[in-house]
Amino acid sequence: MTSPRRLSRVPAPLLFVLSGISMYAGAAVAVDLFGHATPAGVAWLRCLGAAVVLLAWRRPGPDAWRGRRLLLAIVFGVVTAGMNVLFYEAIARLPLGTAVAMEFAGPVVVAALGSRTVRDVLALVLVAAGVVAIADVRIAGSFWGVAFALGAALAWAGYILLGKRVATDGDGIDSLAIGFFAGTVVLSPLALGTGPVWASPRLLLLGVGVGVLSTVVPYALDQVVLRRVGQARFATLLALLPVTAGVMGFVLLGQVPSVAEAVGTLAVVAGVALRSREGSVGPDGSVGPEGAEVRGPELPG
Repeated sequence: MTSPRRLSRVPAPLLFVLSGISMYAGAAVAVDLFGHATPAGVAWLRCLGAAVVLLAWRRPGPDAWRGRRLLLAIVFGVVTAGMNVLFYEAIARLPLGTAVAMEFAGPVVVAALGSRTVRDVLALVLVAAGVVAIADVRIAGSFWGVAFALGAALAWAGYILLGKRVATDGDGIDSLAIGFFAGTVVLSPLALGTGPVWASPRLLLLGVGVGVLSTVVPYALDQVVLRRVGQARFATLLALLPVTAGVMGFVLLGQVPSVAEAVGTLAVVAGVALRSREGSVGPDGSVGPEGAEVRGPELPG
């Protein structure tokens, strides 16, 4: 895997595009698994696959399994695993691009709380308007799909806040490994919805593949970006994910975007480009050069 030093030279927006391609390629595979397991069961398989791969790759040392770092990793892992369960329940009922656009309400709130300048606010307005346009009028189509997507949005906000803490105060990817192990254990009752998968090596391989594509690759890239930028800018850059989801939904699932969704995509790109013209902006308003580590504020506990 590419070293963090090399990745630090890659522009943050490009890392998000690469992350989104991997994440939603995995989501497309997950949709195929829904015929053999419940959406929540597929999300648990994703968590299990990610935990196995990350633990085998990183092999966290004894210090990572003790004290506050361990507690932070566990909370982060459970919140993230729960976010994935809610998201999979949403995409089982809504188009991929629509579910991601609605889930983005969480990052929008985080970005709004971190806005400090007129440019920040304008970028946020463009991004929010674009996400609403991408969501289109499909909200009335599935009450539970909307409910699960909004629940995932709340968990996504928690992922950003906890992920920044893991990136700067924890053990980074080692904490990811421990967190997903914890999430797998806590959510193990969901394994009851995966019965047929265990009888098929092919389906098991797909489950592990979802864990790698939708968790290991994108969340490892998130840790690289979170070390470089503040929570607010990170949340704004996340707007590239609904755009990527729409493209992947079209390419892999044949979900054709509407005119409103296309216009929304352009608005999101414009908003991200406007915000990305600045250096790394920390949640406390501090600005540093691209590539510099910007620490966020201490979180309670």
